[in-house]
Amino acid sequence: MTILSALPKSVAALAVLAFSTPATAQASEPIPVVTTFSILGDMVERIGGAHVSVTTLVGPMGDAHVYKPTPAAARSVSEAEIMVLNGLEFEGWLDRLAEAAAFDGELVVATAGIEPIEFEADLRRRFEDHDDDHADDMHDDEHSDGHAEDMHNDEHSDGHADDMHNDDHGERHASNDENGHEEHAGHDHDVYDPHAWLSLKNAVIYVDNITSALAKADPANAAAFYGNRAAYVAEIETLDAEIRAMMAALPDRARTVVTSHDAFHYFGREYGLTFIAPQGLSTESEASAQDVARLIEQMRAEGIAAVFLENIADSRLLEQIANETGAAIGGTLYPGALSGEDGPAASYLDMMRHNATTLAAALGS
Repeated sequence: MTILSALPKSVAALAVLAFSTPATAQASEPIPVVTTFSILGDMVERIGGAHVSVTTLVGPMGDAHVYKPTPAAARSVSEAEIMVLNGLEFEGWLDRLAEAAAFDGELVVATAGIEPIEFEADLRRRFEDHDDDHADDMHDDEHSDGHAEDMHNDEHSDGHADDMHNDDHGERHASNDENGHEEHAGHDHDVYDPHAWLSLKNAVIYVDNITSALAKADPANAAAFYGNRAAYVAEIETLDAEIRAMMAALPDRARTVVTSHDAFHYFGREYGLTFIAPQGLSTESEASAQDVARLIEQMRAEGIAAVFLENIADSRLLEQIANETGAAIGGTLYPGALSGEDGPAASYLDMMRHNATTLAAALGS
């Protein structure tokens, strides 16, 4: 016996009518969605299509590390049914904004379920051949008074993110509380790298989290969301294969990359590259003279011949390092913000393709 056959005839008829009514007749107003920065905005628009109305707080060419919310941002947050954030302590300003806007919608943490990179361990690894004790000092210098710790203390003293971090064992967990806030243990900005979108494998997890949230909020259009998800993931997987081939073709001598700030470790983990930078996880952190001197020493020792600027970072320090080492400027990478529509990183996939082709062209020559 089917579900419909068990219903009274009148109810069964209504059920059949509901499922057979054209989608246009059942269409509702687009879901108002707020995303914290441009990469998430692009993902939500790809999945949601015409069924979402997306407001992105930090738009193309904007730096989410240093963003300061505006009254207009608070209004958008207050009107949103869904807010999509990266998580991993990337948006240190978000708790205060959500509280000021009295946000009571669904909070979607796009990184839920990824395997985060422990930044402290990475610092130790990347300089293990260049004075390990000083690597620990660099971590202290960059973060003891810098953006990351201030952000944690100032922005999260009363907010939900403080509940997301530490348990007795410092292990990573992910779960949702009754308000839909994902809870993580051990996820401080100065411990885990938040730039997880720079792995295309992680991007599939981002897309799945977003798709589930949209389908839950608008079940009538769930099929459209999952159809868009399937097409999008196919594009992501195709690009991932292309980038793997590009990076695999690079010679061993050209697999260490110098960028402005520490954003590319997920890319490096996926594609077998090592990324080093004078700045820490945030563009607000400042490199000490010792950090810069050690980086220059490592570049000379390893024969690193190119450095890469970033669209959201001040280029002067990298240009100085290039001048002192004789390294070439390999191009501009896009770590955490899309370009404008006419730029080389107008979408997330364009951004990933541009970063890979820029690296391959400079390092493979």
